[in-house]
Amino acid sequence: MPTNKEKLNGAVSVWSNSYNAPTGYGQQATMLVDRLKRSGLDVAMLSNYGLEGIPSTIKTPFGDVPHYPRGIDLYSNDSGPVDHKSFIAGKDKPNLFISLYDVWVMLANGYDDFPIGAWTPLDHVTLPPKVEKFLRKDNVTPIAMSPHGVRQLTEKGIECEYAPHAIDTKVYKPTTKIGRHEINAYMGLEPDNFVVGVVAANKASGLVHRKAFGELIFAFSLFAKAHPDAVLYLHTDAVGQAGGWNLLNILNSTGIRKDQVIFPNPNDYRFGLAQTDLAALYSRMDVLLAPSFGEGFGVPAVEAQACGTRVIGSNWAATPDLISEDSWLTDGQLTWDAGQDAWWMTPSISSLVNALEESYKAERGPSQVAIDFASKFDVEKVWDEHWLPILKKLLK
Repeated sequence: MPTNKEKLNGAVSVWSNSYNAPTGYGQQATMLVDRLKRSGLDVAMLSNYGLEGIPSTIKTPFGDVPHYPRGIDLYSNDSGPVDHKSFIAGKDKPNLFISLYDVWVMLANGYDDFPIGAWTPLDHVTLPPKVEKFLRKDNVTPIAMSPHGVRQLTEKGIECEYAPHAIDTKVYKPTTKIGRHEINAYMGLEPDNFVVGVVAANKASGLVHRKAFGELIFAFSLFAKAHPDAVLYLHTDAVGQAGGWNLLNILNSTGIRKDQVIFPNPNDYRFGLAQTDLAALYSRMDVLLAPSFGEGFGVPAVEAQACGTRVIGSNWAATPDLISEDSWLTDGQLTWDAGQDAWWMTPSISSLVNALEESYKAERGPSQVAIDFASKFDVEKVWDEHWLPILKKLLK
């Protein structure tokens, strides 16, 4: 990582999944904390997942960072504001609380007491009222993570900044090996297998699964009937141990052959594969199947494209801005989210099947168009073009 970067002055807390947690938020928090520390800022990590019980210390490449554990409240409403105030106490410098999570869970009155940069996912077709209310607070600066988010807030007359999620393109690039193993041997594949990949967390809220596992699995089952060489790789928790669905039940209901479905080793998934290994898995996919009811960003789509793999995504929320012109967008219909009083969309199964057929007919191998498109999300480019200007504005 380059070290000759511009220096800043201030104290910044990052509230999100813990540093190095094997989640999308955890990876984004890690890249942000490292660069905040590199820029000369005093930095703290405030966990809402990944560290519990006792404080810890993060050894970043640029020095130690205090790591505050999750509180008793599920979303750390009891600890987040208190820990930030404790961290900045006695520091005669500008301060900022950066939240990287859904803002509708931030209910503590203490969040009104200091400046907040709310780096927030806006994953609905319409803006949820609770999200809008929080982002209109005088002490809050919304930081949209997608052009969709910018448009949604602008239409409501809410001024915002923009900083997309990032990837390390030195890691996410076409590769044929996972560790010392050839990727086909590691996955038990033949070279001519057509691999449809899914990289999505298996967490659900009741009868709705935002990642559309039911729709995408059923679509693959229809596609696979005509393509016995097709394989579905599901990089997720098979049985929903973290509050998701038992995907084995969905698979059994569709009649997909067992030899056409692959899950990762449960321990590898639980603790997180090395990012270089995940890059190899992306590289072996012929297409990433990434529909959902709505995305605030959708990092796997960008990671896959950096590895040369094109994407089948939903034509709403953040996704259309995140995939290249040689990928595929699918249709859907409006679905009401009663939990947030806003509209999502349900992916159309027939549209997914059609996209799978188009991807099957397409030229195999890495797409340079996809790789070039993903390069604009490289972490150093995002830092220089987005985060530095935002921090200079907010740390005054």
